[in-house]
Amino acid sequence: MAKVVVASYNVENLFARPKAFDTTDRSSGAPVLAAYTEFNRLVAAEEYSPADRERMRELLVALEVYTVRGGVVRRNQTREPRWAWLRKNRGTFDREPRDPAKDVEVIAKGRGDWIGWVELAKESVDELGTRTTARVIADVDADVLALVEVEDRPSLVRLNNELLGGRYEHVMLVDGNDDRGIDVGIMTKKGFEIESIRSNVDIKDGTEPVFSRDCPQYEIRTPSGKVLHVLVNHFKSQSGGGGGKRRRQAEEVSRIAGELVAARKNVIVLGDLNEGQPSLTQPAANLKALFDGPLLSCYDLTGFDTGKRPGTFDSCGIRNRLDYVLVSKSLQRRFRSGHVFRKGLWGNRTTRPTDWETYQEMTNHDQQASDHAAVVVELDL
Repeated sequence: MAKVVVASYNVENLFARPKAFDTTDRSSGAPVLAAYTEFNRLVAAEEYSPADRERMRELLVALEVYTVRGGVVRRNQTREPRWAWLRKNRGTFDREPRDPAKDVEVIAKGRGDWIGWVELAKESVDELGTRTTARVIADVDADVLALVEVEDRPSLVRLNNELLGGRYEHVMLVDGNDDRGIDVGIMTKKGFEIESIRSNVDIKDGTEPVFSRDCPQYEIRTPSGKVLHVLVNHFKSQSGGGGGKRRRQAEEVSRIAGELVAARKNVIVLGDLNEGQPSLTQPAANLKALFDGPLLSCYDLTGFDTGKRPGTFDSCGIRNRLDYVLVSKSLQRRFRSGHVFRKGLWGNRTTRPTDWETYQEMTNHDQQASDHAAVVVELDL
């Protein structure tokens, strides 16, 4: 038997992040993300009604793809958009009259008239923040590391090669259902072989995908020969509520995990589940299926250390306990220790946190690795 370290960490993107995700000003970003989602839903229709075309124009104004000058809607000609781009590959979507006193018109009659979409504008993540992210990963030193909010696999490979010195032998990310560049991935050290991968992007909740991103299943063989079935998750955000969606996601993950446990597999579910607890004695309401099923939360394992604060996000109160590692009961006797690692977390405050130790090189919010902490468990396998 040997110590195996498993961790989950929401890195909030590594090198580039949509501007609308700026957590210092959620009030301005939320309507932008809502407009982005609604526009891309409307343009997927086979036919556009006059009301649809009018609404699309309103949404493009909200996204500042169009601008209003003197009461007239015109194209925004900037090369550095504040929020979004309108990508038009083929066909014709709109027309801007030569007369500057006339509004831009949406002339496409349906999806068949053009190929295009709205794409969120991105900005580079603070370089020190990215280096601090790598430092957190190095200090946690997990053998199996689940990563949340990673823009793509090339970014993950770049992080591993350039900032972690190739610490991880296997780097994997499967694109999920979110087109904004907030996928989930995994990295494993040499000797921790990824023997199979299964995506769950196509599981439906009515006509919509259950998972906002994905719930990829990784079958990982440890050096001792023990096999772990690792399910990486990033549940629906709290923007606009989303409780019902998180509940259905929790139920589906519990079902998947239950089938694996019934087949006598060792299962780990981890990631950002985006819902905290009302109190220390009450579980997150919409995650109930996960806690009532065949899994045990790391926070309920004897010897797990949360430090002075119980949460993992921003101020780390109990309602900000968003990040979890859950293990099947077959792994309970294998648990040796665990903790929340917060050295790279500053949060939205203006002054340095006092309830946990932080890297001295960080001097403000912009330089933090992430506004999430890493959650770490040690198993004897």
